[in-house]
Amino acid sequence: MIGIAVIVVALGLLMYLAYRGISLLILAPALASFAVIASLEGRVLAAYTQIFMGGAGDFITLYFPVFLLGAVFGKLMEDSGSAEVLANAVIHRLGAGRAILAVVLSCAVMTYGGVSLFVVAFAVYPIAAALFRQADLPKRLIPATIALGAFTFTMTALPGTPAIQNAIPMPYFGTSPFAAPGLGIITGLVMFGLGMAWLEYRARRLAAEGYGDHPDAEFTPDKELRERAAGEGFDLMELPVGARAVGPPPVAVAVLPLVLVIAVNLLFTFAIIPAMDTEYLAEPLYGETRIEQVRGIWSVIAALVVSLLVLIAANWRRLPQLKRTVDDGANASLLPIFNTASLVGFGAVIASLAAFVVIRDGVTGVGGDNPLISLAVSVNVLAGMTGSASGGMSIALSALGETYLRMAEVHGIDPELLHRVTAVATGGLDTLPHNGAVITLLAICGLTHRQAYFDLAMTAMAAPFASLVVLIVLGTVFGSF
Repeated sequence: MIGIAVIVVALGLLMYLAYRGISLLILAPALASFAVIASLEGRVLAAYTQIFMGGAGDFITLYFPVFLLGAVFGKLMEDSGSAEVLANAVIHRLGAGRAILAVVLSCAVMTYGGVSLFVVAFAVYPIAAALFRQADLPKRLIPATIALGAFTFTMTALPGTPAIQNAIPMPYFGTSPFAAPGLGIITGLVMFGLGMAWLEYRARRLAAEGYGDHPDAEFTPDKELRERAAGEGFDLMELPVGARAVGPPPVAVAVLPLVLVIAVNLLFTFAIIPAMDTEYLAEPLYGETRIEQVRGIWSVIAALVVSLLVLIAANWRRLPQLKRTVDDGANASLLPIFNTASLVGFGAVIASLAAFVVIRDGVTGVGGDNPLISLAVSVNVLAGMTGSASGGMSIALSALGETYLRMAEVHGIDPELLHRVTAVATGGLDTLPHNGAVITLLAICGLTHRQAYFDLAMTAMAAPFASLVVLIVLGTVFGSF
């Protein structure tokens, strides 16, 4: 019981102190060491160098290219003006009469193509504010509207999304970015439909309130908020460096890189890589691995590289400071991956403690004969405690990934279904009030938790919860499709 209490305390401190702004690079190893010492298992230095650093290093080895290329891609989309063009195109196409749908879809298009949600929030908010004011819709609904498009179905449910939440399960389950595509699309539609239904309901309910008396002054983040956003690899004070003298790109040019991310990803996953001779991967030089363990990562890397090259070529004159843009994107990838890797190392140390066996058996026993339920519960709880979808997923899979894979084999469950359930499960409790993206989004919109968090939670937490239930039920009854 003492060992379990130590683990609970360590996780609780991780959540509280991370919320207070302490760097995870310091916090994760310190609390992992605390757990080892308090559990009276000794060998704290060995736990740090062999277990913590081993887990963190393995994560960086697997996912650094995805973080790096994704961050550079997002920065190029921002500085070339492509992100702003896409937001304007979707919104103006649908018009002020469908303001909520326009904002949701503009966010969805960009995040599904791999643009950072921070870039999306900054690009879309000024347009959304003008649109909501014109339609006389309550401003307090803007964060929930942006969150529905950027934080939910394009991040976890839709097949092929380059979001890191869709990439992390691949090596654990031997899957691809397009795991359980039919279930992913249905789950995404449920998420989108429930979120839209709530927003439309609230817009009618609050019609008398109107937009409200909001000055919509230029956003200036304070020090604490800048530090929080920096933890996600985004500089709130830095303006785009792309040249506007040559004008923004046409819509077709702006959308082309996003289409290529998905198309090339699909091509490599199902055509190019399966046609390759990959028997050499079994050699010690290549880690004695199998193509199933790296196929998904290879596909995402190829898709992002091709899209980056096309994006640069198509916007060459709009990127006069290309070196700076690429450097800024690359630098922005470092802190997020090291933060997440530190959480993985923390999870590896916790999983090595004797008391974790009791927790593991308890968690995997949830749901009876259906391991999908226990998988969903464990990922959701850890995502909520860490305030991070990718962090919570990484801790859960590093500690229990092999266990769930064995359980799936026993129960005849397709690993692709495990992948999709894991990804969707991260999109629930990760949206608790202490989440960095939530705090930043509210600040960008100039609103408080009291004003806007309830609706944000309904679209980015309640709707994903409901869709997760639908996913598990459909997966249990019909299997993966």
